[in-house]
Amino acid sequence: MTKIFAIAALLSATTTLTATAGGMGEPVMEPHIIVQEAETSSSSAGLVPLMVFVALVAVASAN
Repeated sequence: MTKIFAIAALLSATTTLTATAGGMGEPVMEPHIIVQEAETSSSSAGLVPLMVFVALVAVASAN
């Protein structure tokens, strides 16, 4: 009878030890990551080289 009681006590002790794993320390919170998309450049920035090219073609074809 004492062997059964000892085995039951041992099994009870091992199951309660695994249930309290982790300790009593402060919980560690992971920081939230905020993703911000980059601003697109102005549409007129790509228009200036095109206008210069068209003007050069117009001047070259006029000669």
